[in-house]
Amino acid sequence: MTKKIFVSRKIPEIGISMLKEKGYEVDVYMKDIVPDQKELMHYLRKKPYDAVLSLLTDKIDATVFDASPSTKIFANYATGFDNIDVEEAKKRGIVATNTPGAFSDCIAEHAIALIFALTTRLVEADAYVRKGKYKGWTPMNFIGTDVCGKTLGLIGAGNIGSRVAQHISKGFGAKVMYYDVKRNEKFELETGAVFKSTIEEVLRESDFVSLHVPLLESTHHLINAERLTLMKPTSYLINTSRGPVVDEAALVEALKKGTIRGAGLDVFEFEPKLAKGLTKLPNVVLTPHIASARESARNEMARLAAQNIIDFFEGKIPLNIIK
Repeated sequence: MTKKIFVSRKIPEIGISMLKEKGYEVDVYMKDIVPDQKELMHYLRKKPYDAVLSLLTDKIDATVFDASPSTKIFANYATGFDNIDVEEAKKRGIVATNTPGAFSDCIAEHAIALIFALTTRLVEADAYVRKGKYKGWTPMNFIGTDVCGKTLGLIGAGNIGSRVAQHISKGFGAKVMYYDVKRNEKFELETGAVFKSTIEEVLRESDFVSLHVPLLESTHHLINAERLTLMKPTSYLINTSRGPVVDEAALVEALKKGTIRGAGLDVFEFEPKLAKGLTKLPNVVLTPHIASARESARNEMARLAAQNIIDFFEGKIPLNIIK
């Protein structure tokens, strides 16, 4: 019997083609909006789907499993998987997979781009010129901050965090310190990074703090009002990980009061909504969850998600099973 697959949003064609070339019946949700859970279940009830290629914006839990009892694998088109109730899936014998490592370099580059946008005051200056305010060079206009010689603090030194460190330390002469649940001596040798045994040490000593942790119960509001007060008033916070890792309302207050100098955010606590007052602040750079928006990365994500489904149907163990 032909395998039926539901893809919850349009993704790069490479993934769809891989599935169709195997003879699978593939249905793609073509609306350019995020389907809410009710609509997702409406579509899943239409056919006995064997697999679902889901996105991070899809909440996959017991109610979805009940709506599509024939589905035996949910292949997430994302590195993260906090949208999937993995434990419930395991209880039901359902396999969940993700696409780790597909975009480490581009997210690292985006984090660095946010750092430089902040230190050069690039966004403010661009708006200034566009509004016709530029009347000629002046020695005190948009004074920025150096990166060379400063200290980058990483919270999380996995694939993405380690790439940020390599670029910043080797390319721009910045020092690196990090906190992670597990010390990485190979990473230290490659970058000269210094391990700190607590997050608090990293926050106190860093000029730039870049977050690279998964969203877990233990990392929800990892950066809160209390921890923001530990940072230097000249420091910057960068978040390209998950929005709820930062207490966004507390961050707005810290930015207003000058507790820290600025922040660069690609993710938000209640996406697509933003904390009240965030967009009014001149000392933040905001991007709409686009750190992985590179053709190479998105193609690789589609390929990995499709391959996980193909491997499962062919009786192999998918490479990226979430354990």
